[in-house]
Amino acid sequence: MLRTDPAQRPERDSDDPGSLVLYVEGPRDRSILRAWAHRLVPEHARALLADAVILGGRRPERAVEHFQQRAAGSFGLCVLDRDDEARPAPEAADGLEFFTWGRRHIESYLLVPGAMRRALELSPSDHRLETALAAELPEADDLPGWQSLDAKRLLGDRGTLALALGRSLPLARIARCTREAELHADVHAVFARLREGLSRVGPPRARRAGAAPRRRRG
Repeated sequence: MLRTDPAQRPERDSDDPGSLVLYVEGPRDRSILRAWAHRLVPEHARALLADAVILGGRRPERAVEHFQQRAAGSFGLCVLDRDDEARPAPEAADGLEFFTWGRRHIESYLLVPGAMRRALELSPSDHRLETALAAELPEADDLPGWQSLDAKRLLGDRGTLALALGRSLPLARIARCTREAELHADVHAVFARLREGLSRVGPPRARRAGAAPRRRRG
């Protein structure tokens, strides 16, 4: 469900300066992107993700509807998984861009052994993670294999990795533990778009200290 309800949106104010709006499918996507933002755009990470709009699934048409009510000069980026890619794309709004992951899910980009080991604090003698990953992951250059890999299932509480390790996997922590050089080119591409947006409209405006966040429905 869209966390900022378009039915409750204010009228567009021509004097309102443009802003940067990030659209994501769900809270988990936001938490992963926030963790990467602390690595790649640390000075803007908190404000950039604070007001990310939750679409409630792969619903780009909701992003278009919401963004059309933004002030002229705004920049929007809608980040989507590849699931259900066959659905027709909506007509784009001026200033709103779409980014679809090259792999099936955003979670696919957390399958970095070094980052996972650091997040889980595994001992050097513990090789259960690598054994489980070797049995599940495609080769690095096998794009069709990555596009079909269900990383949400693999990383879930009942997935192969959790069962092999005897514990759930802290996805946001894995993202935070991924070093810049370990991040996939797709992740760098998303943040290149966000940096472009920041260069157009300036950094997100931080909330005043003690100010209550805007009420969201959903």
